[in-house]
Parts: sequence; structure tokens; C-alpha cells
Amino acid sequence: MRVLGVDCGGEYTGYGVVEMFDDGKLACLSCGAIKLSPREPLPRRLSRIYMQLGAIISEHQPDEVAIEDVFYALNVKSALKLGQVRGVAMLAAAAAGLEVSEYSPLTIKSSVVGYGRAEKQQVQHMVTRLLALSEPPEPMDASDALAIAICHLHTLGTLLRQRAVGR
Repeated sequence: MRVLGVDCGGEYTGYGVVEMFDDGKLACLSCGAIKLSPREPLPRRLSRIYMQLGAIISEHQPDEVAIEDVFYALNVKSALKLGQVRGVAMLAAAAAGLEVSEYSPLTIKSSVVGYGRAEKQQVQHMVTRLLALSEPPEPMDASDALAIAICHLHTLGTLLRQRAVGR
């Protein structure tokens, strides 16, 4: 199973492609961040996110996409911009025929670190360990996107095990 995790943001939109093999091992296939200029008009920024996520989906062929659910914004304007970025990320996935799952920050942190109130550095450290990376993923948005993908893979694994037991 291959999952694209997307960490939506106004300045940086992180992405991470993680594959889980039959033996349960995880591998990072790609990660990074789409840097946006606040000086660029919003429609152009949204178009860049759509095009770049589309290119990542085309290159890595994920089975599903997972994104972080909106939980908090400093103000209404920030929340609206974040919602637009999330909408574009969902559109890029849907246009490629992919399912999109959403996870709260608490769920993502609990899945990766074991503690829902973990700090960003703790998440980055666990992502580095779980994916057996030689160094922490940078920028932090890429690390967060990898955590979202890992959370989705862990959730799917749990659901599959529950179905197997229920039979």
C-alpha cells in the first residue's frame, strides 16, 4: 500500500509518499514541501499546489491520499486560506481517482508518537525512526506529511486486522 500524505499550509504545503510492505515495514519514497510566495496572487498559489501535487501523484502512483483535518487557525482569514489549500489538495487527489482520508492532529500524533499532544520535534524524531531515515526530513512540513501518511497506513492496518478477526 502506498500513501501520499499532505500537510496543507499557507506558505508551505508538505508532502510525503510512504509505502508499507507486506511484512509491515515502511519506506519513504519521496518527501518535501511546495513553497509558496505570499506575494503571489492566491489563485496562482493554489494552481501551483494543484499542479505539483498532480505531478507527485503521477510520478509515485499512490493508492490513497491522507491529509490533516483543519483544527485551529489564528484568524478567519487564515482559516479560509487553509481551507482553500485543503480543497485544492483534495481536488488533485480526486482528479486522479484517489480516495482521501482526513485525520486530526491529535490522531496523527497518537498514531506516530503514542501521545496526542506531542511536540513537532517528537513527531519528526519518530518519523525518522519509523522510516529508518539517515536524517530527519526537512522542512518540518515534509515530516508532518510523512506522519500523516504513516497514520493512515497504521489505521488501515488496524482496520484490516479487525476485519480478519471478525470473520
